[in-house]
Amino acid sequence: MIELEGLTKRFGAKTAVDHLSFQVRPGVVTGFLGPNGAGKSTTMRMMLDLDNPTSGTVRIDGKHYRDLPELKYIGALLDAKAMHGGRNAYNNLLCLAQSNRIPEQRVAEVLDLVGLTAVAKKKSKGFSLGMGQRLGIAAALLGDPEILMFDEPVNGLDPEGILWIRNLMKGMAAEGRTIFVSSHLMSEMALTADHLVVIGQGKLLADLPMADFIQQNSRSYVRLRSPQQERLKDVLHDSGIDAISVPATGTLEIDGASAEQLGELAAQHQIVLHELSPQRASLEEAFMRMTADSVEYHAHAPGAPGTPAPPGMAADNPARPADVPAWGAGSGFEAQRKGGE
Repeated sequence: MIELEGLTKRFGAKTAVDHLSFQVRPGVVTGFLGPNGAGKSTTMRMMLDLDNPTSGTVRIDGKHYRDLPELKYIGALLDAKAMHGGRNAYNNLLCLAQSNRIPEQRVAEVLDLVGLTAVAKKKSKGFSLGMGQRLGIAAALLGDPEILMFDEPVNGLDPEGILWIRNLMKGMAAEGRTIFVSSHLMSEMALTADHLVVIGQGKLLADLPMADFIQQNSRSYVRLRSPQQERLKDVLHDSGIDAISVPATGTLEIDGASAEQLGELAAQHQIVLHELSPQRASLEEAFMRMTADSVEYHAHAPGAPGTPAPPGMAADNPARPADVPAWGAGSGFEAQRKGGE
């Protein structure tokens, strides 16, 4: 188990992580979500003793990371590019194995596990993004650890690789291991994670099971469509059920009633239904709603307020060249960035 208590990290006037407390439990895949600049990478670096916290503590099964028995206890992938480019894949892992007293035979095992046996003798500097990612995952798995931490593990992987790492994480969690994974790919996180920890601007926003997170941060409803729409609305009204008409789709949206209840009600009154479908928000929609006030980097559609002007033109007046001053020092792009992770 990983336990964070009051974890705080400041860089000058910027607070990257703000009194963060949560637990990562064994036996489940815990997803770590947050907008860019939320403090995810800084948090994971402090968990691995790569950054010192300003205050607060991180305990891994009751110990600091520095007191754990090397790679045999915890494996991590934060940056797949951290490998030595002049060494081949096998020797990169062999150096890690020898420095952590791991048998050499384990190197071949993890290379086979991640699908890199055929390129084991090739220098890693020539690897594609996906191959480099597989090598980083192999390094994390080298000590057969009880705890695994991944930052964007599917980055650069092909569909087969994404399915493989998803099943790997879920399988290892089923064995009772602790799996902590950060990703911006919401569709994949929805298929992989059982539990979510969400932060924004360094603060904890949510710590709950995936299903509860989606339910609490989104609207669920049932969509109905019928050639007897007006009669259907009358039946719903008489039953005390409110329906919202959506003219664009010719449907009704009903909150607070199940699909089974509505289907039985329509059958009871001999109303033909062409559509009866429960609608549930995706993880992405729930995440966007939860973190709307915590986003530090806002993109804008071309022409929308706040959109940077085309190169060579002034932002406040497209008719005026950008090299004609119109404002004092302190404005410009440096003001758009509030801070980093």
